[in-house]
Amino acid sequence: MNKGLISNNIRKLRFHHDEMTQKQLAEKVGVTRQTIVAIEKGKYSPSLELAFRIALVFNTPLEEVFSFSLEDKS
Repeated sequence: MNKGLISNNIRKLRFHHDEMTQKQLAEKVGVTRQTIVAIEKGKYSPSLELAFRIALVFNTPLEEVFSFSLEDKS
């Protein structure tokens, strides 16, 4: 089975929302700043609930915050 890759636009969305800091976003969604850093860098995939919480903060559909693709192993 191919590995799934999750990417995100969190950094860009933070910039477009009054240059929100990682700490401010973390406080709004109830996680640590380090968790936001890891998600932004693609080192950690958030739970579905956390992904929805992040999308709600930006008042943006989930699909505009996160995207999913399969890694081609051909």
